[in-house]
Amino acid sequence: MKHIVVFGAGMVAGAHVDYLLNVPDFQVTVASRTLSKAQALVKEHPRGRAVQVNSDDEAALEAALVGADLAVSLLPYAYHPTVARLCIKHGVHMVTTSYVKEAMAGLDGAARAAGVILLNEIGVDPGIDHMTAMRIIHGVQARGGRVTKFISWCGGLPAPEANDNPFGYKFSWSPKGVLLAGKNPAHFLWDDQEVIIPGGELFDHYWTVPVTVEGATIGFDGYPNRDSLPYMQTYGIEHPKTFFRGTLRYPGWCMTLRRIAELGLLEDTPLAGLEGATFAQLTARLTGSDRHNLRAALAAYLDLSLDSPVIDNLAWLGFLSDEPLPQPASRAAEHIETTPIDILTARMLQKMQYAPGERDMLVLQHQFEAEYPDGRERIVSTMVDFGIPHGYTSMARTVGLPAAIAVKLILHGQIDLLGVQTPVAPEIYEPVLVELEELGIQFVETFERA
Repeated sequence: MKHIVVFGAGMVAGAHVDYLLNVPDFQVTVASRTLSKAQALVKEHPRGRAVQVNSDDEAALEAALVGADLAVSLLPYAYHPTVARLCIKHGVHMVTTSYVKEAMAGLDGAARAAGVILLNEIGVDPGIDHMTAMRIIHGVQARGGRVTKFISWCGGLPAPEANDNPFGYKFSWSPKGVLLAGKNPAHFLWDDQEVIIPGGELFDHYWTVPVTVEGATIGFDGYPNRDSLPYMQTYGIEHPKTFFRGTLRYPGWCMTLRRIAELGLLEDTPLAGLEGATFAQLTARLTGSDRHNLRAALAAYLDLSLDSPVIDNLAWLGFLSDEPLPQPASRAAEHIETTPIDILTARMLQKMQYAPGERDMLVLQHQFEAEYPDGRERIVSTMVDFGIPHGYTSMARTVGLPAAIAVKLILHGQIDLLGVQTPVAPEIYEPVLVELEELGIQFVETFERA
């Protein structure tokens, strides 16, 4: 029997743990700060165990992984280096779905010396995006070509029939990370021009990206996703003319989020004196106006017409209403829940959740142009995946299943790489993609020679 300890019992953990418990020679311990969440995932399975572990307690983390063959960290990314160091100390392999940060990259030598793999970025984005891109890129190179253009889009969204709010977005967990990402700068290469977009201008730069979903073409908003250029080296693409990674949202998202940022609702500095205040009072404060004809004051502040869809969206969210602002759950939480972004987070979480039985959707598309000695080729690779009504979301499946498959491959000796790794090597991505396709997560690829 192989023993796996899974740290974290959040929204993407269910499909992951279910998969592992269905491997006959696996024993799975789920360790969570909240014991009931871990117990709900294990479901009294004879080869499952739930334990309570505070992720801020390094000794407790260490005690939970001693004797394990592999540890999966589904904790927030800041905890991954701590788990990784403990894995190296005890000769335990590790899998995460998060980006490799500097602290993790610095553990490569120690992991190799300890004979363990620290496999990161094996979710959906990052994860499936890397693996499907590398399959195409290696195929082009094997045919004597080189990639001259790479554009990648990814978005986790409501399925079309569940897209029933003005923002075109729903959350199955806190939206704060999504909102904070809107403050990031972007860096990419487009038609031989290096482009740098400051964080405050991100939503001024978006394009319409048509994708076919269940037979209908939807023109999504597509905008840049952070710094694309390091992935040229990751993917082995030399001297492309265009290299870009972006995010997809339903139309109107960028227009509205730009004004939300302009209003100051993405700021994370606490505001004093909000005890007992209403949404309208907060909006009046942010616009420097009184509450008389607040809609007109808001429109003037944002330089918009009174009938602008952006004003309608903010009104739908409640920022012109006399409803009270979210109250801190405790005195210790006051400094958190009085920041504009946390007020916005709480309100979006209240108004923009999935109803029971609704489907979410993952859209991932790569666009390539390749040059060969005898011509050019355009390749488009598209995944549109849906959640299962009253079952696992697409987000949970596309994040959790690649990581679970990788766990199996490592412990069954089919991946024998050491050190800090991402799924860009064929010995990782080929078997993972094959099994994902068997599980219904697959890409449609088109090839057009010019």
